[in-house]
Amino acid sequence: MTTFLDQSYATSGANATRALYDAWAASYEAEVAENGYATPGRVASALARSVADKSTPVMDFGCGTGLSGLALRLAGFDVIDGADLSPEMLEIARQKALYRSLTLVNPAKSPFEAGTYPVIAAIGVIGAGAAPIETFDTLMTLLPKGGFFAFSYNDNTLKDPAFEGCVSAWVDPGAACLHVRDYGPHLPARNMKSMIYVLEKL
Repeated sequence: MTTFLDQSYATSGANATRALYDAWAASYEAEVAENGYATPGRVASALARSVADKSTPVMDFGCGTGLSGLALRLAGFDVIDGADLSPEMLEIARQKALYRSLTLVNPAKSPFEAGTYPVIAAIGVIGAGAAPIETFDTLMTLLPKGGFFAFSYNDNTLKDPAFEGCVSAWVDPGAACLHVRDYGPHLPARNMKSMIYVLEKL
C-alpha cells in the first residue's frame, strides 16, 4: 500500500503539495512516528548549541503539525512563530499552543519581512516532495546578518547535488559560515538518513 510518505517524495508544485499535506494532516504524526522521525530533534539541538539567547524569536518555516516547534521548545527556545503551506497542518499545530503566531504561506508572496527573524528553521522542508530549491535562497535573503538558518536535507534530496550547491554558494564566497553539517538518522525504520545544517549569515 502506498502511504502519504511515499507519495510525498513524488509530489511537486505548490498546489499539489498543499493538497497532499492537507489530506495527510490527520495521520501525519502517527506515520512519521512509526518510522522514528529523528530530524527535528537533531536540528533543534544543533541550533540550540549555536544560538546563545534562547529568547531570540525563531521562525519555524514549514512547521507542519508542530513537531518541529515542539523540538525547538524542548531545545530551550521560548518565542516561536510558525508558517506553513497547509491550512489543515496549521490547525493541528495551533492546538498544541507552542507558537506565538501561525501564518499560512502564500507561495506567490514573501512569507515575512526581511530581517524579522534572527533565527529561521526549515526542518524537513526543502527538497524532494516539499519546498523547491529556491526556498533556500529566499530564506537566507530574509535572514539578517548575524542570523542563523537551521535546516535539513534527507537522502532523497541529497541525491541532487544542486541542494548542497546552494550551501556552497553562500559559504564559499564568505557570505555565510557553516557551523554544523552532520549526517545522521532521519527515518530509521526506512533506513533513511538526513544531513542537518546550521548556517550563520555574515
